[in-house]
Amino acid sequence: MDKEKSTTTAANSFSSGSTIKKPNKLSSLSSSTASEPSPVAAAITTTNSTAMLPGRVHRILQNFLLIWLDTNIDESKQDFINSLTQLRHLVASITTFTGAQECVNFLRDIKKEKVFMIVSGSLGQQILPEIHAWPQLDSIYVFCGNPSLHEQWAKTMFKVKGVHNDIEPICKALQSDRERCDRSLISISFHGTDALFMYTQLVKEVLLEIDDDDAKSIKELVEYCRLQDDIAEDEIKQIEQEYHSHTPIWWYTAPYFIHSMLNRGLRVLDVDIILKMGFFIRHLHRHIEQLHRQQQSKAPTGLLQVYRGQGLSLQDFEKMKQTKGGLMSFNNFLSTSRNRDISLKNFARPAALDTNSVGILFVMTIDPKVCDASSSLTPFADVTKVSYYQGQEKETLFSTHTIFRIDKIERIVDDHTDRLWQVNLTFTGNDHHDLNTLAAHIRKKLSLMTTGWSRLGRILSKIGQSAKAEQLYQLLLKEASSDNDQANYNSQLGRVFFLQQHWDGIL
Repeated sequence: MDKEKSTTTAANSFSSGSTIKKPNKLSSLSSSTASEPSPVAAAITTTNSTAMLPGRVHRILQNFLLIWLDTNIDESKQDFINSLTQLRHLVASITTFTGAQECVNFLRDIKKEKVFMIVSGSLGQQILPEIHAWPQLDSIYVFCGNPSLHEQWAKTMFKVKGVHNDIEPICKALQSDRERCDRSLISISFHGTDALFMYTQLVKEVLLEIDDDDAKSIKELVEYCRLQDDIAEDEIKQIEQEYHSHTPIWWYTAPYFIHSMLNRGLRVLDVDIILKMGFFIRHLHRHIEQLHRQQQSKAPTGLLQVYRGQGLSLQDFEKMKQTKGGLMSFNNFLSTSRNRDISLKNFARPAALDTNSVGILFVMTIDPKVCDASSSLTPFADVTKVSYYQGQEKETLFSTHTIFRIDKIERIVDDHTDRLWQVNLTFTGNDHHDLNTLAAHIRKKLSLMTTGWSRLGRILSKIGQSAKAEQLYQLLLKEASSDNDQANYNSQLGRVFFLQQHWDGIL
């Protein structure tokens, strides 16, 4: 493709690492080892034609995105169209570049997400020494016509996961890296070091008490996903046509966008995603709760032990060490395994390679005595027989915002790394009187004059997220079906505007 005639876009219009304004459609890109590009070469990004509307902002729907840097663009090449189709089943947001500088500028502005990168051999050799250590860059895949020319230098960079001339091994590696990345980005709160610990527990209560119309909610989720134009249409159609044909746990464990989109929504408290997926959060919790009741009557009386391997940022690891003996909460649905080796080898050890994090093997002990389903707000269940991968994985799934006590933190002696740790946790159920008393006090204050989604807005305001509270009330106001609702949301908006003006003074 003629580089001088390639389509240009505002590739660096990334807002706070979570939204992108995207004026152009994604074009095809050939994987070649052509000469180095002009420094003013263009970037082409994925979008929907509605992105041309004034004020339309394109949102990131997952905890990660994919950028593809290569010299040549050829929209007619069927092999790239096929490659793109495969990639979009793994990562929703894909942005392509033909110029190194635009790519570097784009990557520099990303703050909240992790980035996977496909790069041609010649450009990789040029650009990777500058960006390899950047914490937002998770994994790199070199895609070139002659791998033997680039394997030597690529071996010196641990984030380079391989040099390939075919998209299949890249997709296989990307699928594994995506799962590991999503695990590492789960939100964790520590009691005593995080002032918001208690409020994150109340977010869950609010989401579970709302009872929206299922058919309407599914329709709104489908429409929202289509507007983003990132998610593969066949996956959207499957949700639209087959949602009730499968269980919520099946959908959550399937390799579709629902899992990663929900993880992001709960991690960053993305109001749009939480509103659109509120019905699914309730369905998933209730399904786990149902299985929990069924399984508890047949469960063995001895202690149960499950495992979870993941990466943990250095900042969160320090918080964890400070909280030893105290409580921590996973602010998301929590997937664990009854197989220690899989958790260690597939997730904890690979995470330890990242110099910005440590590899953690959580060993979680559950005492059946604290697992009374009638009182526990955090049920868990063996989902081996009902998950998408029926019988293939020994998985135990916890509902969101499960609280554990941190018992012991010790280094794992390992031939591969010295950045690997085992953290022993004990499931607490609701057995924490001080937290229950504090929660009851806050709950009582938040219940005054507010219910449902409106109460979520109050919580967001309380934790300093007034901009998100404003966004929530604006969305609710547009959908208000009665004068009373409109008056309530307008009143809450007034509170939010006041807090936005005075928050610094309040803190």
